[in-house]
Amino acid sequence: MASPEQILKEAISMRPLDQARLVDQLIAVLDTPDPGLDKLWAAEAELRLEAFQSGKLKSIALEDVLLKYK
Repeated sequence: MASPEQILKEAISMRPLDQARLVDQLIAVLDTPDPGLDKLWAAEAELRLEAFQSGKLKSIALEDVLLKYK
């Protein structure tokens, strides 16, 4: 199997259309749903919601969050 560096070197030498196709295929492979991961995130979301509803977790206004990254 080729190394990531070898694959990148070959991809860089491809025509732009072939590069775009390769990127699309890689994204499709990486974007495959993972039921186990989805289950973990659902549990995390439930824990965060419970913490918020019980007052253990406070919300932050979107404007305040965005100010942090300006």
